[in-house]
Amino acid sequence: MPDVVIIGAGIVGASIAYHLKREGVRDVVLLERESHTGKGSTGKSMGGVRAQFATEPNIRMSMHSIAFFRDHAEQTGYRAQGYLFAATTEPHLTYLRANRELQHALGLKEARELSAAEIRAAVPEMRADDILGGSFCSTDGFVDPHSTLQYFLDGARVHKNTAATAIHSKAGRITGVGTTAGLLETAVVVNASGAWASEVAALAGVDLPVVPLRRALVPTEPFDRLSHGLPMVVDMSTGFHFRPESLGFLLAWNDPAEMPGYRTGVAPGFVEKLLERAADRVPLFAEAQVNPRRAWAGLYEVSPDHHAILGQVPGTPGFYCANGFSGHGVMHSPATGQILADLIIQGETSLIDAGVLSYDRFRTGKLLHETAVL
Repeated sequence: MPDVVIIGAGIVGASIAYHLKREGVRDVVLLERESHTGKGSTGKSMGGVRAQFATEPNIRMSMHSIAFFRDHAEQTGYRAQGYLFAATTEPHLTYLRANRELQHALGLKEARELSAAEIRAAVPEMRADDILGGSFCSTDGFVDPHSTLQYFLDGARVHKNTAATAIHSKAGRITGVGTTAGLLETAVVVNASGAWASEVAALAGVDLPVVPLRRALVPTEPFDRLSHGLPMVVDMSTGFHFRPESLGFLLAWNDPAEMPGYRTGVAPGFVEKLLERAADRVPLFAEAQVNPRRAWAGLYEVSPDHHAILGQVPGTPGFYCANGFSGHGVMHSPATGQILADLIIQGETSLIDAGVLSYDRFRTGKLLHETAVL
């Protein structure tokens, strides 16, 4: 009888298993419905990690996670090349300053304001006639999601090709998980199933407000006209952002017309829309070669306030959520693993005020509304 069964062996579930094991919980089983791990959102992530958020829980989770990535850089591929937000309006600057004030208050001293001249010097190839200034944090950067996932999974018990089909309870308490390979008796189940979180929660009779939303990425072919030491650069006027990747660059833009759903193909016309915005902000990108067949799309698991839903569901003892990361699952995976391990083992955590990210906030209406979402 496993002590804990985790449904989903992506980076979030793997981190929870890793942290539980580190805290002394040895009998943990991860269920993975695919033939191998990382086929879901983890394997399609852009790999960005940043602490430049607008709310305390996200900033704290990022700071903890970035420290973990830094301390395990060999295993996670962490590169501290930074995030640069380029503002084109006064409201953008006001927004970044307010965020930075909170970031500094929470100990993130590396976040700093950049003038328009400093941004032009940092990225001279970027069209900057409308840029007023921005924000940069040197500890932000990138990780390798696949390498990080494999590090978390080292020594873990993963049941592959095994989907959860039922979550059993007796007298209101969790007693086991029905799977395509049979019943697993357990008193603790963690929902770490990413974009499919609401479907898994429904097996436990829980209405989880998480929806899938497609996000696509476009890699260039090898391209050396820009420095590969650049940070993640975010154009706040359009949401276009890019970073170095291998011998080329990885380009991203979130189409505001995208609607929730389980679509994972790249939408017709998306690559052209993205490249138009890329060349407008960085004219040299007009010279980069792009093979549309190499573009890919994955799924965000979006909560109503773009914050994670963490912890035990009230009224369903033994059923825990680690869902709703809204694009921040990879970057917050170390913090999530520690928080869930704390909550499962001792019922509380010192990393954040877990109550503000609990499922119960949807009953009380105390939502947080993260606005720094890419």
